[in-house]
Amino acid sequence: MRSLQERLSVVEKHVKNDDIKIMIIGLGSVGAYLLDYLISKNDPAINVVVVGRDEDKMQTKVNITRVAGLIRGVNKSHIEVEGGVDLNDIAAIQKVVEKYKPDFIVNSSRAYPGLKYGSISWANVRAYGIWSPLAIRFTKNVMEACDKADTDAIVINTSYSDAVIPWLKSAGKAYPDFGSGNLNHLVPRMKFAVANMLGVKDYWNVDVMFAAGHFHDVCISKEGQTEGVELPLKVYYKGEEQKNLNVDEIYKACHIAMPVDQTRNMMNASSNYQIITAIIDAIRSGKNQKVFTPGFDGNIGGYPVLVGYKDGKLDAWIDESVFSFEEMNKADRASMALDGVEDVVDGKLIYTDALIEKAQKAFGKTLPKEVPFAEIEKTAQWIIDEIILPQTEKKG
Repeated sequence: MRSLQERLSVVEKHVKNDDIKIMIIGLGSVGAYLLDYLISKNDPAINVVVVGRDEDKMQTKVNITRVAGLIRGVNKSHIEVEGGVDLNDIAAIQKVVEKYKPDFIVNSSRAYPGLKYGSISWANVRAYGIWSPLAIRFTKNVMEACDKADTDAIVINTSYSDAVIPWLKSAGKAYPDFGSGNLNHLVPRMKFAVANMLGVKDYWNVDVMFAAGHFHDVCISKEGQTEGVELPLKVYYKGEEQKNLNVDEIYKACHIAMPVDQTRNMMNASSNYQIITAIIDAIRSGKNQKVFTPGFDGNIGGYPVLVGYKDGKLDAWIDESVFSFEEMNKADRASMALDGVEDVVDGKLIYTDALIEKAQKAFGKTLPKEVPFAEIEKTAQWIIDEIILPQTEKKG
């Protein structure tokens, strides 16, 4: 695959020609919400193709989305359905990418659908990194297919990108350009919290500069605290830094009630939508757009990223206007270690000793210290058979 900047230049041409094609791979709850949000954009330039195994099931979801959109008067996008695509079949994925030549590919597939992994891991091991082999399982297939297709698409990954994207890059493989969710779920909570603390109603005028890994998205959202880790955070209102606000109070106010079922995926779908529209808006307006995204450019953890024009060319880069990359990377690595990921290097994901000990105590199973790229499938299946199935059978 060509560089991100080269592929962005191709997407730029299509956006300017009002011919934008978005491919959603996997139409579970994230994909279905995203489809609805794209339809609601009411942009006739946007065409969507939905890809997955069960064509009838996907078509049924597409039908209800199209009808509901037309009731609201917001259905100007064309939708196609491409079934019969098994995500274990790299050649089949490659074929469909070559057929449609999308500008954006959103991989919303899951190796074990219908289960919120956190319902098992947070209470038992207080870490999500344990699921990394599952998160990368289909992503690596999608990226290999994209590489073979030599696509110009911008690829967005939806599952644990804090570690998945660096894992692919460290193995010398093609990797997604952006990750959705995680860090991006926490930033809006902060904006609401700051607005409340300032006593203002226009929370959209609150801005945040922040970086953290997946652990802190969960820990701050669930508990309103950082587990003693100092994170790079500054907040602004109408462009002015709010230096008098207590950061611990901001974190505490981020603990708000949220559903634990699949409706949570509204946030992940919104994050995908935001990345897509940020690129489109940057092209149409010529103004930089900021997103918060995990795994960007193969870096572990989450970062503020700008999409816009540099030296006359459309590009995307980590925003270091407030915090240096080194400051953010240090915090991200501390956060990911608490999530059970010690490092991602040379194509290997390395679990922390603390996670291995917790998993042994909670599940009676010993995780490997390292998971080489070649062992992803084997390890993912072992996690399903030895941890997920016994835990779900207990609950059942």
